Amino acid sequence: MTVLTIDVLAGGLSPERDVSLRSGRRVVEALRDRGLTARERDVDANTVAAWRADAPDCVVPLLHGAAGEDGAVREILECMGIPYVGSSAAACRLAFDKPIAKTLAAAAGIATPACVAIPQSTFRELGARDVLASVEGSLGLPLMVKPTRGGSALGVSRVEHAVDLPSALVEAFGYADVVMLEECRSGTEVAVCVIERTGIAEALPIIEIVPPGPVYDYDARYVAGSTEFHVPARLDSSVLALLSDAALRVHRTLGLRDLSRSDWIVDGSGQPWFLEVNVAPGMTETSLFPQAIQHAGTSVGAVIANLVLHRIAQDRPA
Repeated sequence: MTVLTIDVLAGGLSPERDVSLRSGRRVVEALRDRGLTARERDVDANTVAAWRADAPDCVVPLLHGAAGEDGAVREILECMGIPYVGSSAAACRLAFDKPIAKTLAAAAGIATPACVAIPQSTFRELGARDVLASVEGSLGLPLMVKPTRGGSALGVSRVEHAVDLPSALVEAFGYADVVMLEECRSGTEVAVCVIERTGIAEALPIIEIVPPGPVYDYDARYVAGSTEFHVPARLDSSVLALLSDAALRVHRTLGLRDLSRSDWIVDGSGQPWFLEVNVAPGMTETSLFPQAIQHAGTSVGAVIANLVLHRIAQDRPA
């Protein structure tokens, strides 16, 4: 009987390193509980050399932030012919850039809040005061200010008053060179997780998120007990069905595979508004994806193991 070796890739140098390590350890333990040989591998200058010397049968990328979700590491895996769980490098590039993902979703008929994406250089060249006045006049207040790339709500602010916009921009520019100012939609915040079973995508039970403050920020995500969750979300069955369908459309539109998690706001009329999609969702004890998996009647180990076996069957060189 062939013994399969799976490398769970976690850590890295992004601001989300700690979350990634926690996700990686949990998945390693879950795979070992399924009888698979799983190794936790941090990313460093020796990683590629280690793979060349001892290539795993499959890699599970759980890197968060730029290095893990912009497709670069997956591109290297493709060059080396190593199967991996998750979306292709090309699809990751589309999903990781929030304005691009929103543009593609809107073209597919999915409602998403209006936004503008502005590089730091534009504020310098055109004058921050005039640029902000133009954006505020177009989108109004309140606004969501976000780095265009990155996760865990790092650098994200809700701005109610124009006087607070400059400090929100400084915070966001600490995480990316381009910042997105987005129309703020009020309503119920939800997450829709998608998994594929033998290539067929399905939406898991929808999670309603009730953070302690106006923004589902880093602490609200990763400090146990700080946020209230409801699974399934406390929405009409027709709205839940609409959300599931919309999440699957986002998954297909961006060419994602294996697993994804999209984030939404459902307004008072029951209209879902697409915010962003994550190709490497967290797997920590407070993360949303494991909650959805549990309420679907399965486990993290079972889901990831099935994806690993499917990827090996599909992608390993003959």
